Amino acid sequence: MSGTFPRNSGPMLASLRCGARTRAGKSCSAPAVDGRTRCRMHGGAPESGAPTGNQNAVKHGLYTKAAIEERKQLRTLLREARKLLHSM
Repeated sequence: MSGTFPRNSGPMLASLRCGARTRAGKSCSAPAVDGRTRCRMHGGAPESGAPTGNQNAVKHGLYTKAAIEERKQLRTLLREARKLLHSM
């Protein structure tokens, strides 16, 4: 019956589909929003998603640029200290 409606023909059927997965593990059958890879329900709608600078998404800071750089410097310092101790 769904094939008899004009909206389910031509451009509607030829449009790209949403790339999201349903809970059943199948692909979402809704058409993707123009210029996006998701449908309006899975994040393709305008202004969808978290706002820029969303503080609710910040949990622990383990993967911030500063924390990653600090760990790199610490590893370098430890590596140099081991070299120095090994050469003594």
